[in-house]
Amino acid sequence: MDTTESFRGLACTDCGATFDPDHLDRCPDCGAPLAPEYDYGAVPADPAELADGSGMWRYADLLPFPVESAVTISEGDTPLVDAPRLADELDTGTVLVKDESRNPTGTVLDRGLSLAVTAVAQFGGEDPEPLAHATPGNAGQSAAAYAGRADLRSYAFVPSRAPFSNKAMINVHGGEMRVVGGRYPDALAAVSEQLATDWTSLQEFTNPYRHEGAKTVAYEVLADLDWEVPDAVVTPVGTGEVLVGLAEGFRSAVAAGWVEETPRLFAVQPEGCAPVVEAFESGAETTEAWDHPDTIVGELEIPDPAGGDLAVSALAECDGDAVAVEDESILRSAVTAAGSEGVEMGAAGGASAAGAWELADEFDADATVVLVNTESGGKTADVLRSHLMGQGI
Repeated sequence: MDTTESFRGLACTDCGATFDPDHLDRCPDCGAPLAPEYDYGAVPADPAELADGSGMWRYADLLPFPVESAVTISEGDTPLVDAPRLADELDTGTVLVKDESRNPTGTVLDRGLSLAVTAVAQFGGEDPEPLAHATPGNAGQSAAAYAGRADLRSYAFVPSRAPFSNKAMINVHGGEMRVVGGRYPDALAAVSEQLATDWTSLQEFTNPYRHEGAKTVAYEVLADLDWEVPDAVVTPVGTGEVLVGLAEGFRSAVAAGWVEETPRLFAVQPEGCAPVVEAFESGAETTEAWDHPDTIVGELEIPDPAGGDLAVSALAECDGDAVAVEDESILRSAVTAAGSEGVEMGAAGGASAAGAWELADEFDADATVVLVNTESGGKTADVLRSHLMGQGI
């Protein structure tokens, strides 16, 4: 096994049971997700002394695998874009957009899929099983790209309402695709119902490495701010993997001695599907499945998020908050970001800006606020254009 010096193996996020790094599944004892554990004493206390690497792999000292073993397409190292007009509208000091649309397939999920596929390449043996997962769209395209890079077969099960661009690019990257009638839960059920062969799961919070990729977003934000901690980070939430990864990134930066505190984290979901927001606002520690999901933002229409409980916990630990916003506000915010700041946000990314407007009273006049744009505007160009047409534009 080719792992980093700091990586100690996997631990259950619920019962605490520990497992070897090649356990590519959930906890067999309690069914909860696993997460990597590290010896922070093996990590340089000065981030300037990190191992050589580019993109997110600059932080390989706090990842499970060294850069030499990475299945990578130069993901990470995305820009932190100054958005002065948004700052003026929010009446706060500085607004910065962490533009994850610049990743290889236009999504923040490239970070996690790079790690997840690297794990399979490390532990899958000479004749690895095909990879499979269900996805609203973006992760399917990303997984196909990384599986192709590693010469692995992959299956993506996508709901029929997934964007055409995602469906097309899954096949262009060499992945196999099953289009399932209905919504994301239907695609999720179809994986085990329709796939006849044995497979290795790339599902979020089943593969224990996938959500770990998002923590490198936190490291890059801190590095771009010269290791000064922002006041707030606002992110869209669907499966929970980005929020959970961000929280882990900021917590681990404190554990490594790179910073002394974590920023406040804010979660944003559409009003038509907001199980994490509902749980957090009610004081519950666990999420309940959303009975009738209905939002135009397909990436965020996850009625029973696998990382929902961990997301709620992350918000509590980071003194965060959660807000649900209307679809109209999400689309308007994405269009505004493109028109005023030149940042092409997809519909899911627009949720962070829409949430920031709802949360404006939470930000001091001199605050530094980071908005996470999770996807490229090209992912949902038809949805954004339809929004404009509805306004007579």
